[in-house]
Amino acid sequence: MFKRIGIVGAGAIGGNIGGMLTLAGYDVTLVDMWPENVEAIRHNGLKITRPQDELTAPARAIHIHELQYIEQPFDVAFIAVKSYDTEWATALILPYLTPGAPVLSVQNAINDDRVAAVAGRERTVGCITTIGAGCYEPGHVVRTDSYPLGFKIGELDGSETERAQEITALMGHVADAKLTTNLWGERWSKLGVNCMTNSLAGLTGYGTAQVRTIPEVRRVAVQIGAETFRVAAKLGMEVGLVYGAESSLYIDAAEGRRVEELELVMMGQANGAGNGKPSLLQDVLKGRRTEIDYLNGYVAEKGRETGIPTPFNNCVVEIFHRLGIGFKPDPRHIEPLVAMV
Repeated sequence: MFKRIGIVGAGAIGGNIGGMLTLAGYDVTLVDMWPENVEAIRHNGLKITRPQDELTAPARAIHIHELQYIEQPFDVAFIAVKSYDTEWATALILPYLTPGAPVLSVQNAINDDRVAAVAGRERTVGCITTIGAGCYEPGHVVRTDSYPLGFKIGELDGSETERAQEITALMGHVADAKLTTNLWGERWSKLGVNCMTNSLAGLTGYGTAQVRTIPEVRRVAVQIGAETFRVAAKLGMEVGLVYGAESSLYIDAAEGRRVEELELVMMGQANGAGNGKPSLLQDVLKGRRTEIDYLNGYVAEKGRETGIPTPFNNCVVEIFHRLGIGFKPDPRHIEPLVAMV
């Protein structure tokens, strides 16, 4: 039974998880590196805005340096920081866990191996996050989507275990959750979504729905997705549905087949996306470092290893590196990608 829960990172995803679990009666501690966020939660509670309502959770938030005062260990830990902060965040929470307590990445990208390298493979459990969320001001998180499924929980080896079932039930207090025995295939499905949506939103400034509905942006997204799923297939992954479509449909559409069929699927899925801004766009707007090397950069890396060409993903990474940290989003940034279609 997971009574005490530690979450490193109280932003969009960590805040939504921590706030909803607090309201469900769990003993949750949010550990965050944004001082204003911690103080706002302490003084006013954690405000959670969802499409259907607005809630305030009496969440417990602490600064990183205050973790040393924790006396009762946590039964489970969630890593909810940016991908480039995975290792230190995992190492930070480890001394404050009960023996064998599971550690889960609820981040973008594929960070399970990074968590496992620090926490141990035997205590690492996968958690694929599909909810859309934002954190635009201290002490306030937003749930932006209305998708039917929020989380997919799975063991790294694909087995069905009691702890995975318990975590699935736990996450059901935040959003609908299911147990999967195909963690890595599901990871690549989510990676494809991130590579298409996050990168193009970050460059253009368009929201989650817009990158699927504006024709020239969508055409680029299809090419990015197709490359991602070609690499996944070469790695032997059984990729799940992506925006409600089989991954093979993206490959077909990128090669000029069944284009209208895929466009209809993507347009339909945009209806559930709401007015949210993908996390990478949020980072760009805040002048922060992005996770591009862990998303499109990861696909490009695996493409080189497997011999699968990834020109669109390569180009995305090159554009981000050229623009650097602190650039302003502008649709003109993707002109080199549009020209490649």
